Amino acid sequence: MAHEVRGVIARGKGAEVAVTTVIVPDPGPGEALVRVRACGVCHTDLHYREGGIGEDFPYLLGHEAAGTVEAVGSDVTGLEPGDFVILNWRAVCGQCRACRRGRPWYCFATHNAAQKMTLTDGTTLSPALGIGAFAEKTLVAAGQCTKVDPRIRPEVAGLLGCGVMAGLGAALNTAAVSRGDSVAVIGCGGVGNAAVLGARLAGARKIIAVDVDPGKLAWARDFGATDVINSREADPVESIRALTEENGADVVIEAVGRPETYTQAFYARDLAGTVVLVGVPTPDMKLELPLLDFFGRGGSLKSSWYGDCLPSRDFPMLVDLHLQGRLPLEKFVSETIALDKVEDAFAKMQRGEVLRSVVVL
Repeated sequence: MAHEVRGVIARGKGAEVAVTTVIVPDPGPGEALVRVRACGVCHTDLHYREGGIGEDFPYLLGHEAAGTVEAVGSDVTGLEPGDFVILNWRAVCGQCRACRRGRPWYCFATHNAAQKMTLTDGTTLSPALGIGAFAEKTLVAAGQCTKVDPRIRPEVAGLLGCGVMAGLGAALNTAAVSRGDSVAVIGCGGVGNAAVLGARLAGARKIIAVDVDPGKLAWARDFGATDVINSREADPVESIRALTEENGADVVIEAVGRPETYTQAFYARDLAGTVVLVGVPTPDMKLELPLLDFFGRGGSLKSSWYGDCLPSRDFPMLVDLHLQGRLPLEKFVSETIALDKVEDAFAKMQRGEVLRSVVVL
C-alpha cells in the first residue's frame, strides 16, 4: 500500500519550494513509516534548495523532525506503532570500524530507507539527509527513529534532530567543555546559541558570544552568555583576549563556517585551547594559516559533525533535562508555521529574524 501525502519539494537549484503530492510506500524490512508532527526549518534545507549539497533534484526537504511511528517493516525490533520518536540522520550500523572501536558517534555506514518516495508521476525523490520530513508522512530506516518521552512538545523535540543537537553537542561532546572553562562562540544563530546553552549546562564560568547582529547577541544573553561582542564594532580576537586575562578562551566554537571567522577562532583561543568548527562551509572555501602558528600554539582543532552525538544516548537524556526545566529548548522556537510557509521561513532565516521556524502538521 502506498500513501499519498503533502510534502515540500525543491525541483531545481534556486527555485522556490512548492507543496505537492508525495507517494510514500509502506515500510519494508528494516524501515519505519512515521507520521510527522513537527519539523524545523534548518539552514541545511536551504543549502539543498540552493544546490550547495548536491544536485539530485527533486529533493523532499525537511529533516529536523519528530513524529509518531505508524508502521514498521519486518526485522524491526524495539520500535512499534504509536512510539513517539525524534528522527535522526545518523542511523548507527553497529558493524563498521568506528562502531567496533566503541565510537558509534563516528559511524561510517549510517543508512537510510531502501525504498524511495516519489512524485505521482513516478519521479524519485531525494530526501534531505535521508529523512524528508516536510511531509505529512515519511519513510526512514528504523534506526533513524529514536524513542523519547512523549510528554515533550513535538515542535520542541524535533529541534534535537539537527541544529540544536549540533550546537549542544559541539560544546558538550566535541569540545567537552568542563566547569570553570572560558568559552567563546562565534556566530549566534540557532546552532551557535545552542552551543552557548551547552556551555552553560556544562558549567563554563565565562561564555562570550560574538555576532554582527545585536538581536542575535540578545538571544545569546538569554541563553547564558556572560559577555557579548558585536564584531562590526570591535575586533573579536582582541575583545575575547581582553575578556580572558589576555590568554584567549579555553574553547572557541565557530558556528558560521567561513574561513574568516575560523581564523578569528584560531587566534582567539588560549595556547593549549580547543577550536571546534560546527558551522558548515561551502565546497569552494579554503583555509590558510601559517603552519608555524599551528605548531606553536598546541591544543586541538576539531570539527563537530552532528555534535558528535549518539542519538540513542543523547536525545532521551536531553528530553529528560528539558522536562525537568533544566534545558529551555522552547526558546529556540520563534514561530510555528504551515507546510506552505517554508519559503517564507527561508527568507526570515536569511534576514536573521528567527532562531527556528517550525512546521507543525
